[in-house]
Amino acid sequence: MSETSQPAPPADNLVTTSHSLPSGQTYTAVTGTMVLREEVFTEGRFDGLRPKAEVFVTAYTLDGADAASRPVTFAFNGGPGSSSVWLHLGVLGPRRVVMGDAGALLPPPYGLADNEETLLAVSDLVFIDPVSTGYSRAAEGEKAEPYHGFTGDLESVGEIIRLWTTRNGRWMSPKFLAGESYGTVRAAGLADHLQSRYGMYLNGVMLISSVLDFITGDFNQGNDLAYALYLPTYAAIAHHHGLHGDRPLADVLREAEEYAARDYPWALARGARLTPEERAAAVAKIAALTGLSEDYVDRVDLRVEHIRFFTELLRSRRQVVGRLDGRFVGWDPDAGREHFTADPSMNAIMGPYSAALNHYLRTELDYANDLPYELLTSRVHPWSYKEFEGAHVQVVDKLAAAMRANPHLRVHVACGYHDGATPYFAAEHSFAHLPVPPELAANVEFAYYEAGHMMYVHEPSRLRQSADLAAFVRGENG
Repeated sequence: MSETSQPAPPADNLVTTSHSLPSGQTYTAVTGTMVLREEVFTEGRFDGLRPKAEVFVTAYTLDGADAASRPVTFAFNGGPGSSSVWLHLGVLGPRRVVMGDAGALLPPPYGLADNEETLLAVSDLVFIDPVSTGYSRAAEGEKAEPYHGFTGDLESVGEIIRLWTTRNGRWMSPKFLAGESYGTVRAAGLADHLQSRYGMYLNGVMLISSVLDFITGDFNQGNDLAYALYLPTYAAIAHHHGLHGDRPLADVLREAEEYAARDYPWALARGARLTPEERAAAVAKIAALTGLSEDYVDRVDLRVEHIRFFTELLRSRRQVVGRLDGRFVGWDPDAGREHFTADPSMNAIMGPYSAALNHYLRTELDYANDLPYELLTSRVHPWSYKEFEGAHVQVVDKLAAAMRANPHLRVHVACGYHDGATPYFAAEHSFAHLPVPPELAANVEFAYYEAGHMMYVHEPSRLRQSADLAAFVRGENG
């Protein structure tokens, strides 16, 4: 094949549209793919830039704003394997999904409405879909696997942030990251990576449904920590389903937290050294808090694993509860199985967000692409954590390093009481072990909501969270 017949290298494919907020302010949306390139060297000789991936982004900038004072927030979800659709159309962006809520879901094709509480009112927004999610793909002839792991993911998302910031003249703008779930791992890592690699210091990091240390959710034999850290979440879910009578949620959580912080770890550590009376007391306490039977708690040796809990809690009603959001219930084909076959809270959100996103991009943002938009894909697995070989995955140290180097870096941690994927008590545990001095620990703030992992599907929580995030960007909290 002659040189002239070679296909042209990929180029950015971006579409620009103009829109208005309900307030009357106008904004510009830029949607499409940005090409990631790597520097190529052969025996020390620079051979140019080689396209490696095409990353899908959607950016919103308020018209007429002063770039020097106007914040910009880079947002992404987690998975690994998730696109940014959830934060984009759930809470941050100028348009939002209308889907109903637990117990009152709307039928297909659901709805899309103006988000009058969008963070765009106080910050420009850039939503990033990591490679293999959304419309992001490896470049033609290239492999996606290098991006399917901790470091490759950090470097690629970090490079998109650098490119966007540079091309849009925003180095002097206040900069924030917003990550959800595994996106909090990415955000904490990026806070350190952007500083050390590019000298890009951030103003704030928003961690939504945070998990910075994987040991807090590891139920493998020998790690009793996870059982204690999940206990308050179990109690909250039991409370939502009426298993604590008319007790206020705050009272239930206080009791569960006190037990999980002291007596429960002690009982688990004692093992066979517990006296019959001590074991009976522990069984009764755990059963009362979780809503499970004393017989079940005794049979699992005081250790309630989370998927087993979601399957067991409402077994008498022949229902299972959600992992992402324990307020949601569903049915399993076998009411006697130990592990549910599907998460009813995930089932509830996939349809509405898929319909809204696919409609919105093509009909409102004028972006056409015949590829399937990968909301949540398994193609990124197995995800590589080779950097942590021999140790558990954690980024507490990276966030702490970023804070020590940049004492103005603030952190907002948003938690859902009914989140069975990233429990709020586990997040508190991780931040209690953040290696920073007390004066920097004061830069961390927590916000709690009576909802789950995507707390914004609960309308009262969405409204309050929107206000909390806006206040954080404006520097009004804490």
